[in-house]
Amino acid sequence: MLLTGSFSRAIDEKLRIAIPKRVREELLRGNGQALYVAPGTDGSLALYTEDVFAALAARLTAASPAEQDVRAFSRLFYSQAQRVEFDTQGRIRIPAELAELARLKRDAVLLGVMDHLEIWDRARWEQYLTERQNRYDEIAEAAFRRT
Repeated sequence: MLLTGSFSRAIDEKLRIAIPKRVREELLRGNGQALYVAPGTDGSLALYTEDVFAALAARLTAASPAEQDVRAFSRLFYSQAQRVEFDTQGRIRIPAELAELARLKRDAVLLGVMDHLEIWDRARWEQYLTERQNRYDEIAEAAFRRT
C-alpha cells in the first residue's frame, strides 16, 4: 500500500472527517481491517491500517525494553491510540482528546505518507510547509543519506 496526495477537508462539530474515496479504498484493501488513529509527529495525527499498526508494534517489540525512549514512546503512543471505523458516508470520528492534541479546528489537511495518513490542522500544515519547502533539496539529501 502506498498512500500519496494532499486533501483539504472540513471537520464537523462531531469531529468527523471524510476520507477521499480513493484513499479509503486503499486503506480498506484486503480484509476490511480496522483503522487506528494515533498521535503523529510534528503536531499531526496518524491514521494506520491494522497491518501497519501491528508492524509498528513489532518494530518496537524488537527494540530493547530497557531503553527509556522505547518505553516512553510506547506509553505515549499506544495509550492514546484509538480504533476508528468508517461511517456510511466514508467519514471517521476523531476522538476528542486526539483532536485537542493536534489542535484540530474546522479546516484540516489529509496527507498520504507512504503507509499511513496524517491529519493536520490546515494552518499548522501551511506553517510547516512554509518553513521547510524551500529546503526540500537539503532535506531530501539528508533523508537519502540515512537509507
